[in-house]
Amino acid sequence: MDIICNFGKRTAMNVSFTKKQEDYIAEQIKSGDFQNASEVVRDALRLHEVYRHKVIQDLKAEIEKGWNSNPSQRSVKDIIQSRKEKQ
Repeated sequence: MDIICNFGKRTAMNVSFTKKQEDYIAEQIKSGDFQNASEVVRDALRLHEVYRHKVIQDLKAEIEKGWNSNPSQRSVKDIIQSRKEKQ
């Protein structure tokens, strides 16, 4: 399945999907939740944007916690060894 997307003034993009993705898009249209494949793709992109923004914000928060915490008393070797023991 190919979708041609128009951006602004006549810019187009041709997108190809796997069979599994085609089937999913077709199911979404058949369910009545979407009128066409473009709506499914636009919705997926909106959700991806929200998800990506949340992941980045969560990573930034974790980095900030790390910068603001006290230095570890463990060496790199200790940390690696501890990780190996958990596996």
